[in-house]
Amino acid sequence: MTSMFASGSVTEHVLRGILGLGLVVAAFALAGRQPLALLLLVPAVVAWRGCPTCWLMGLGATLSRGRVGGTCRLPR
Repeated sequence: MTSMFASGSVTEHVLRGILGLGLVVAAFALAGRQPLALLLLVPAVVAWRGCPTCWLMGLGATLSRGRVGGTCRLPR
């Protein structure tokens, strides 16, 4: 089962994070002169697939894809 937050590759995930961060910085930098610039937060949330915490969860899911199996391997 794949996480809804995971990306196809780590590179893709990091690029989405950089895009989202750039949009947030631009939104707040331009908000003083142009209040509608806060609308840049919407595509940032879409790029992150939620909040920054969601992006971090997705990074973890992307990094662990294929390494974590569905069975529990506890010592007996």
